[in-house]
Amino acid sequence: MSTATEHPTADAVVIGAGPVGLFQVFQLGLQGIRAHVIDALAHAGGQCAELYADKPIYDLPGVPRCTGSELVALLLRQTAPFAPRWRFGSLVQALQPQPDGQLLLGCSDGTQLHARQVFIAAGLGAFVPKRLPLPGLERFEGRQVFYANAIPAPATCAGLRVVVHGGEESAVAQAVALAERRPSATGGAGAGAPASVTLLHRREVFQAPPELLARLQQLRDAGLLQVVTGQITGFHTAVEEGAEQGIDAAETRLCALEVLTPAGHTERLPLDQLQALLGISPRLGPITDWGLALERKQLRVDPATMATSVPGIYAVGDINSYPGKRKLLVCGFHEATLAAWAAAEARAGQPLPLQYTTTSPRLQERLGVRESLESDPKDS
Repeated sequence: MSTATEHPTADAVVIGAGPVGLFQVFQLGLQGIRAHVIDALAHAGGQCAELYADKPIYDLPGVPRCTGSELVALLLRQTAPFAPRWRFGSLVQALQPQPDGQLLLGCSDGTQLHARQVFIAAGLGAFVPKRLPLPGLERFEGRQVFYANAIPAPATCAGLRVVVHGGEESAVAQAVALAERRPSATGGAGAGAPASVTLLHRREVFQAPPELLARLQQLRDAGLLQVVTGQITGFHTAVEEGAEQGIDAAETRLCALEVLTPAGHTERLPLDQLQALLGISPRLGPITDWGLALERKQLRVDPATMATSVPGIYAVGDINSYPGKRKLLVCGFHEATLAAWAAAEARAGQPLPLQYTTTSPRLQERLGVRESLESDPKDS
């Protein structure tokens, strides 16, 4: 049986680094609780950063208009005084109450840690890369097939025929970055230059900024990047080509894709590496196995405290459900506030007095603004 001494202990863990998770960090900080944040993505922001980075948001109090990325930047700045610990690119796979009242978390990267309290701010679930629905292709993942959360460093693509699959900005940017490493018209080459770079998409229309599309066209005109239009319908391996020579199945390598063109023809696209940047989608995933009460794929909570059915575990944002629930950012921020107060009072074993950042020396000290306020001549 695990004991608290076997794994690191966190004061609190916030699962999910979207806007509500970030505000949860802030509210916990005001209560003197330092947070350890875990997110499956490689960066903070969650859905706002992935789906609404450049799209306007109009319904935040006092902020007439801001983009998703601007909101995330502001929230990160707001959490900075509390120095949260970040763990990105890791999915919480297990969450188990322990005999000593703490909670043991097990992550996909092998990390395990104890927490006094856990706050699930996972939105609609963990955002994971969309995968190609080709049976058997998964055996090449991590060797020749890579998705958005595990794209290899450009230098590792030296001498390879690389196919970048996707039509969004991330795919275009990746193809351009790789093509720019290839030999130029003057004969120079960057480190780790691929043998060839192909951008594959179902249609020759890409969602990317004009300057990036212009650079894409320049590289195409220079013969440094090829664009292929069509749908992937299958793939070929070295074993299929050389089975008569007795090639061992363990040495099987992906060597080509089958692509159905808009004209209805099937063509063969040779490659050594496939980088599929097809976007992300939310998955509730392991949360369903944590023994928490669910209601229509959401965690049922007490609306006064955001507490789930398991002591010490709270849920805020789109992941939770209670009478009158509204899936709005402002509601998620309110829920994070209630959860932080409930957690602090659970630790204290009694109700806590309400304090305001405008007047409380304690809160101002935690925010790191007390000294500046005292020295402001306007306050004299």
